[in-house]
Amino acid sequence: MTVATGNLVDRGIDRFVRWVILPVTGIVPVLIRTGLLFAGFAVGWVVLWAALVLEPSALDAAWAAIAGQPLAVQAVLWLLFLPFTAALWAWQTDWPLAVRVVLVVGIGAWNLLVFLPRRGSATPGSGDASGDPAALDVPGVAE
Repeated sequence: MTVATGNLVDRGIDRFVRWVILPVTGIVPVLIRTGLLFAGFAVGWVVLWAALVLEPSALDAAWAAIAGQPLAVQAVLWLLFLPFTAALWAWQTDWPLAVRVVLVVGIGAWNLLVFLPRRGSATPGSGDASGDPAALDVPGVAE
C-alpha cells in the first residue's frame, strides 16, 4: 500500500511540474524580455498609489481580504504578488504615516526597477549580454 501511495504521489508531482511549473517558468522570461511584466506591475502600482492618495481605506480593505483567506490561499497570493502584499503589509502596520508611505512607494519603485526592460541584458543561463557563456569569469569554475 505504501509503494502504491508513493507512486501516486510521485506521478502527481510529476504532472504538476510538467503541466504547471515548466510552462510558467518558460513564460516568465518572455514576459520580462518583452516588457509585459513591467507593464502589468506598473499598472498595479499606479492603481495602488492612486488608492493610497484617493482612498487609503481601500488598502486596508485589500489587506483584510487577503488576511481573510485560508492560509494556503494566502501563501499563494503572497508568492504571486509579493511586492503588492509586502506594500499592503507595510501599510497596515501602526508605524507613522510618513514611514508607511515611504515604504509603499519604495517597494513599488524597487519592483518596477527590477522589471524594467533592458536592451542587451543577459538572460539566465546565457552567460553575458553577448550570449557567450564562456565570457563570464566565474572564480573556482574550471572549464
